[in-house]
Amino acid sequence: MYSILEKFIRSKNDISLKKIETIKSFFKPITTKRNEILLQYDQVCKYYYFINKGCIRLFTTTKDGTDSSRYFAFEGSFATALPSFIDQKPAHEYLQTIEKSELLYISRRDFYHLVETIPEFAKVYTEILELGFIIAQKRIYGFQGFDAVDKVKWLIEYQPQLLLRVSNRMIASYLGISPSTLSRIKSKL
Repeated sequence: MYSILEKFIRSKNDISLKKIETIKSFFKPITTKRNEILLQYDQVCKYYYFINKGCIRLFTTTKDGTDSSRYFAFEGSFATALPSFIDQKPAHEYLQTIEKSELLYISRRDFYHLVETIPEFAKVYTEILELGFIIAQKRIYGFQGFDAVDKVKWLIEYQPQLLLRVSNRMIASYLGISPSTLSRIKSKL
């Protein structure tokens, strides 16, 4: 259950077995159902998740009830509602598993304890933040001035796993286009 997390941490650092064991001891396993909500809108985020198997989606809902997907995380990566996790204010988004998932979770208190006491884990956290920032920036800048076809081509280049594992409805909400437009474009590419 912890081998993927260990591999992830080792890929970022030269770290002792003792420190790896300490880090792993703070994570607890959880199995979720498909479409299970891990965090409700307006709840304070208390956990950081590592994905062993499955997918987590961050999304918001408009006043008319339409979902707007903001981020997807797959196996071997971390996910949380980061602004709420950091500042401990109510989240302005939902956190959901869109597949049956096997996760490891860690409390905010324990997470920051590891950041403060194990420099190698602090490095992992910095890399998680940097990667999240880069992906968000690529998406923002990549979508500026893009028409629907260019958005789908961008997705094929930078996040092709979404097309294989995520529903058209969720992908369309991520790209800011309608599901029918997405289907039409995919059939032509």
